[in-house]
Amino acid sequence: MKTEQLIDLLAKGAGPAPRALVARRLAPVLAAALLASALASLAMLGPIPSSMWGGSAPWIKLAYAGALAAAGAWLVARLARPAMPIAAPAVSLVAVAGAMWFAGATALLAAPAADRFADLTGHSAARCPWAIVLLALPALFGIVQTLRALAPTRLRLAGFAAGLLAGAIGAAGYALSCTEESTAFIAVWYSAGIVLTGLLGGALGGRLLRW
Repeated sequence: MKTEQLIDLLAKGAGPAPRALVARRLAPVLAAALLASALASLAMLGPIPSSMWGGSAPWIKLAYAGALAAAGAWLVARLARPAMPIAAPAVSLVAVAGAMWFAGATALLAAPAADRFADLTGHSAARCPWAIVLLALPALFGIVQTLRALAPTRLRLAGFAAGLLAGAIGAAGYALSCTEESTAFIAVWYSAGIVLTGLLGGALGGRLLRW
């Protein structure tokens, strides 16, 4: 929303904003972005073997991405409006990431010492974060465009939150193609891809979200 539009809106006595305005605008964007991420992942990388769905790895990946996406959407919704408190969604993001890191560290320490490096790096550590960033780009574009129509005032932080949310969506799509099974791998490299997307969003936010 441009400054002139906001002034015109206030001058016309528009009254209170519709309830759940941010959620109504974000929801279809996030649904479309998740579908785009999943389809792109399956088209470019192919699906995981069906036998993997009988194990825990795909479900851990999807649960981690889903929990981060929920917390990220909460944070984005708060940052889309001026002067809204963000402590609760920020703490929820840290809690989700912390729980994943704790699970990864516990699994790594429980593994035989000779297997730990392989558990941590798998066979796709160099590809995983960048694949998540690539799959997150449609989501990042859509979320930033949605924020531009709202009233964020903490622009870099809003961009960073948009990037984290987009990264979580990209991670969910990538999980459909990723054959890694180590919890430690998920904690490190999925997190790396999500944080990289957050940093990209923060860099773009200062420019693209200006009123």
